[in-house]
Amino acid sequence: MARRRGRVEFENDMGQLVHYARDENGGGLVSPKAEGPDDVVVVPGAYVEAGARIGAGTRLSAGGWVDEQAQLGRDVLVAENVHIGPAARIGDLVRLGRGVKIGAGAIVGAGVRVEEDVHVAAGVTIQPGALVKSSVVKAA
Repeated sequence: MARRRGRVEFENDMGQLVHYARDENGGGLVSPKAEGPDDVVVVPGAYVEAGARIGAGTRLSAGGWVDEQAQLGRDVLVAENVHIGPAARIGDLVRLGRGVKIGAGAIVGAGVRVEEDVHVAAGVTIQPGALVKSSVVKAA
């Protein structure tokens, strides 16, 4: 991800000082320890944490939060106020609606569409191409 010079730092909930750089394409905050190509867009109010990997063409909207070690494929669209939990894996061409929460370690297959305000619990796997209209609280 292309980053502007300078950095932003603040204290997290655990009292640790964390550092971010502004995304050159969108102005959101990206950890210097996150990875992704220059065409990723992280808009203001969106965050990408350390260890996260973001695929080409992905866009994070305001309030989007990609947690530590999460992986997003290419051309993923993340709507407003979405949280992608630690170590979650999101496939290529996934669409995450406003207010979606993806739990730690969850796997969302390629081409999945998750509608607004749906919660996918930790460790759940969503098969490729699925349309998810309601929350998934445990693995099938």
